Amino acid sequence: MTGVYTVSQINAYIRKLFVRDFALSNICIAGEVSNCKYHTAGHIYFTLKDEGASISCVMFASAREGLSFRLMDGQKVEARGQISVYERSGTYQLYAKGIRLSGQGELFERFQKLKEELREMGMFDEMYKKPIPKYVRSIGIVTAPTGAAIRDICNIAHRRNPYTKLILYPALVQGENAKESIVRGIRELDGLGLDVLIVGRGGGSIEDLWAFNEEEVARAIFDAETPIVSAVGHETDFTIADFVADLRAPTPSAAAEQCTFLFDDFEQELISKQDMLYSALQRKLNDRRQRLEHRRLSLLRHDPKSQLMERRRRMEELRRSMKAAVLGKLRETKMRRDACGFDLYSLIRAKLKVRKQEFRALSGRLDLSSPLKRISGGYGYLSDEEGRPVRSIDSVKVGSRLRTRLKDGSFSSSVISIEKE
Repeated sequence: MTGVYTVSQINAYIRKLFVRDFALSNICIAGEVSNCKYHTAGHIYFTLKDEGASISCVMFASAREGLSFRLMDGQKVEARGQISVYERSGTYQLYAKGIRLSGQGELFERFQKLKEELREMGMFDEMYKKPIPKYVRSIGIVTAPTGAAIRDICNIAHRRNPYTKLILYPALVQGENAKESIVRGIRELDGLGLDVLIVGRGGGSIEDLWAFNEEEVARAIFDAETPIVSAVGHETDFTIADFVADLRAPTPSAAAEQCTFLFDDFEQELISKQDMLYSALQRKLNDRRQRLEHRRLSLLRHDPKSQLMERRRRMEELRRSMKAAVLGKLRETKMRRDACGFDLYSLIRAKLKVRKQEFRALSGRLDLSSPLKRISGGYGYLSDEEGRPVRSIDSVKVGSRLRTRLKDGSFSSSVISIEKE
């Protein structure tokens, strides 16, 4: 058998045929999306089908800029790209570079063109975004008076804070006159001095949501003094109003969540703040009381009457202290005096005892040498008139008066004659 080829060669050959085909290198295919899967790497794998056939498709992450919406099953789209063969499996598929919803290509082009124009004008700039108040008390709503959007907003707002004031402007949100109705609603509610406005509607096709892609609506949102939350369609839907508004909510329900605060939490916060304020006030009052008492005491200390009383008190204390000190000193002195007297008495007695002993000794010695002792043996003691003893005959003269002391008395005599031996 001649002309035998491998599978890889055949698949490569067929791929080259597809590449050389000019019609297949840049082709647009319309169909319904099915089996749509977003890969973690950013690629999108899906199938396009109609009543009689289907074709596998892939959009790589590098081509995702050609997709301005989220691709989902059931959508009617027009996918533009190149048909080629995946050699590993031998299957052909469309490598999409751009996808748009079927029959809406013109609307998307208008959308992109207006979006770029408004972006260049700065209407999407964050510097113009007004903050949404933390505690919203009144909400203006521009939407249809019937439908899921207004019901969801009312239910959620009432559940979170039943005291929030809701004012509805029943606007047309779809059709030829919708943009004028929405603009009137924004301007009228903007003049009421409300805290925030919610402008939006429920989900739908691009035609259903187109009123929120009109330049007049975008300018009305941008010019409003009241902060505006855009809540158009579902989470995957984007409109010009979303880019111009001060805040974009993925759904009307989410807008109600973002614009209302939980009253129960607010009440608890108020109670907590009240307790903190009361505690701070009590601390302040206590501090003021202490300072006032300090000032009062300081004033009392510097008051003349108080100073006089204080000095009298101090003088009385000093007097008592001095009296106590003097009495203590007197007691101490008396005790010392008594102690000294006792010591002196003891000393005198001891001294007297010694002196008595000495006196007895001296008396004994004096008695041994006393003239009386000798006189008692028959001798006498002579003295002149002056009491001077007469020791020699030379000290007397005839006529001198002498006094003789005997044992039992004395007598006077006169010298009659002198005989010298």
